[in-house]
Amino acid sequence: MTEILPSPPQRRKARASLSNAAGRFDMTRDAIDDGWGDLRDSVPDHEGVDLPRIETNIRHEVARSLISYNKSPDLPFDRSINTYRGCEHGCIYCFARPSHAYLGLSPGLDFETRLIARPNAAEVLRRELSQPRYKVAPIAIGTNTDPYQPCERDLGLTRACLEVLDQFSHPVAIVTKGTLIERDLDILSAMAARGLVRVGISVTTLDPDLSRRMEPRAPSPARRLATIRRLSDAGVPVRIMTSPIVPGLTDHELEALLAAGVEAGADAASWIMLRLPREVSALWQEWLAEHVPLRAEKVMARLREMHGGRDYDPRWGHRMRGEGPYAEVIANRFKTACKRLGLLQKSADLRCDLFAKPAQAGDQLALF
Repeated sequence: MTEILPSPPQRRKARASLSNAAGRFDMTRDAIDDGWGDLRDSVPDHEGVDLPRIETNIRHEVARSLISYNKSPDLPFDRSINTYRGCEHGCIYCFARPSHAYLGLSPGLDFETRLIARPNAAEVLRRELSQPRYKVAPIAIGTNTDPYQPCERDLGLTRACLEVLDQFSHPVAIVTKGTLIERDLDILSAMAARGLVRVGISVTTLDPDLSRRMEPRAPSPARRLATIRRLSDAGVPVRIMTSPIVPGLTDHELEALLAAGVEAGADAASWIMLRLPREVSALWQEWLAEHVPLRAEKVMARLREMHGGRDYDPRWGHRMRGEGPYAEVIANRFKTACKRLGLLQKSADLRCDLFAKPAQAGDQLALF
């Protein structure tokens, strides 16, 4: 496997990954000079050599199916949809990065810059929900890539899917960092009035500088908290997700994050420990070495302590939280803070009894 060396900071401005190593299924990745450097939009590196800026590229994919099913005991849902592959928010810690390897792309910079959109997503979703054997249960959106990343502003694929779910009165749970969700308050508030939607907003840190380096194209923490307020004011139930908690880097902010979420209107909370599956570990450690070198050893030591000496342990019931004294301390701090802030009450289940397939042209009318 050939690995791309770290790009100079000028070239990867507003990108989190330092490198673009080959994915597990791409054995031919090499950095080459094609001789056209003088004709491209470029910036000089530290030696004055022109290198192309890393721009975002979006390719369209015709989806054959949209709803993905899972049997994970760690997840509160058994189905999800994703209108995009890859995510321009570029969160360096994103556990979904390895999924880009299945496309022959790198979980590094490719994940942030070579995106795939599924323009027929809403059409496919409508077809799948209309199947005679389909049995309703809440659908999760935003489980692999953010449904409100920047390209959604122009493409509107997430909104199109929400319109379908609204027409079917289908329950949905959305996870995002994107403030673009405010655009869809008209749909979300109407669905919330029928008990059909919950939203989770992820706020990892209150430090805007750390956030900009760790989540370079995601909205600022203050802006995400403002989104919680707008959703809550519109009657949409919102969960603040203090995820991931980064030991030795953001863990001291846990109580402050929860308090900020409650002040903004969140009525529930959740947390997940930093996860480093497959290629994410190497990308994360590169990031640590460049951005917080004095804390890198402490962060990794804490993670390995929770995973039996490994960077990550994928076992069910373990991978989300880790185990051991440190993991127990975080869990107890979270529970204590939630109790003090009134966040321990169980959220109402999303309604499934309203699901109905809307009438379509050619349907036989009911006689009674």
